[in-house]
Amino acid sequence: MGKSGSMFVAGLLTGLLGACLLGALVIRPKAVSGAAGQTVLKLGHGLAEQHPVHQGMLHMKERLEQLTGGRATIDIYPGGVLGNEIESLEQVQRGELAMTKVSTAALEAFIPEMMVFGIPFAFRDEAHFWNVLNGDIGERMLALGTASRFLGLCYYDSGDRNFYSKKKPIRSVADVAGMKIRVMNSRTAMDMIAMMKGSATPISWGELYTALEQGTVDAAENNWPSFVTSRHFEVCKYFTLSGHQRIPDMVIVSTKIWEGLPADIQKALRQAAKESEAFQRELWREETARCIASVKEQGVEIIEPDIEGFRKACADFPSQKEYQGLKGLYDAIQEVK
Repeated sequence: MGKSGSMFVAGLLTGLLGACLLGALVIRPKAVSGAAGQTVLKLGHGLAEQHPVHQGMLHMKERLEQLTGGRATIDIYPGGVLGNEIESLEQVQRGELAMTKVSTAALEAFIPEMMVFGIPFAFRDEAHFWNVLNGDIGERMLALGTASRFLGLCYYDSGDRNFYSKKKPIRSVADVAGMKIRVMNSRTAMDMIAMMKGSATPISWGELYTALEQGTVDAAENNWPSFVTSRHFEVCKYFTLSGHQRIPDMVIVSTKIWEGLPADIQKALRQAAKESEAFQRELWREETARCIASVKEQGVEIIEPDIEGFRKACADFPSQKEYQGLKGLYDAIQEVK
């Protein structure tokens, strides 16, 4: 073979090898796999392995294995390696991913009833919140996704949401007026800030640190662990205990996958998920306490504001035209003890 022929073959082989390597990088494992007699469910989420959500999922995996005698297990892919929250949700809907964790705020686009969780001060306190989720209302909400090809298995704690700011402390609702505040891409979140006379600014989570640092936004709102793991405490030295929302996370499974599971594995998965809920809640409490202690050491001022002022600013929220369809559900939540 001549020199040019050799170079052609070498180039062809190199190209083929590159294509194979690229294919290996993008090929994803099946949503359900495993050796004969074992069911392996693929679960992806966007959080770190140290996060209480991931630890809760590890507990769910362990309990599923115990309850089925090893006939079923869960392969967990953390850190967004299979996609971010919305991408994972879409994969679940297509049956490409068996399970994921998603904020109920992200489900508002598919299930309008989920907006009730975003109504400011919809829950009196943590006990009321969990009494609702673990009661008839919570059970009905878990089943609402079937029309969108997913089923809720349990709720995970994501704490209450609070304001934190860079330059001006938020000590009352009057301080929110005129401030540019980063919120999730959620209708309820944006309407809430508008009622407080602030300017709601949806920015992706990954871009928020820079936005705060550069002054693109004046403040943000989230829970304690998110404030710490994002290192936003390096920029924002005021944390206001407004507790304006409690928006749960939901562990969901693809109905396409669920319907193909044997009845005994379905039962075991429900039980494992429910047990992991209690496990994750306890971890969340511990992590929140750790985060509070940590930011105090970093010089963050923790502010206890006039909560009633925030409540009054949002008092008409449920009666707004856009939310009138939720009034019956909202009233039912208020009746729960």
